[in-house]
Amino acid sequence: MDDSRYDGLKLENQVCFPLYACSKEIVRRYKPYLDTLDLTFTQYLTMIVLWEKKKLNVKELGEQLYLDSGTLTPVLKKLENKGYVDRTRSTKDERNLIVSITRKGEDLKNQAVEVPSRMADCIRLSPEDTNDLYRLLYKLLDVL
Repeated sequence: MDDSRYDGLKLENQVCFPLYACSKEIVRRYKPYLDTLDLTFTQYLTMIVLWEKKKLNVKELGEQLYLDSGTLTPVLKKLENKGYVDRTRSTKDERNLIVSITRKGEDLKNQAVEVPSRMADCIRLSPEDTNDLYRLLYKLLDVL
């Protein structure tokens, strides 16, 4: 009996699986570095956006991180409790919550500056492969 119609259901034929497995492994590799900063991976990504943008509303932050407000709100509360961000209502529209980085949050950037190079050492892809992967992943994000 020909079971080729089920080939699409084989794990080896799923594009989602290597993406999932790599994502899980990369987050695992980040953990020791982020533990020294007392940040989770999602908190780290949030801080990366805030180190660059300094201040933005929750909706914009969620768009940058591909996170909904239900996921982002507890992350921001924890970062606020650590003193890294402030959350305030917009004076123009109280429905908008503005997130801004604090001085303590800015200072954390000095401790985090080595994380990308340490992760690059862990991943060990050539610069060309890294650029190709980056380009393809963002291409996929754009179409999704």
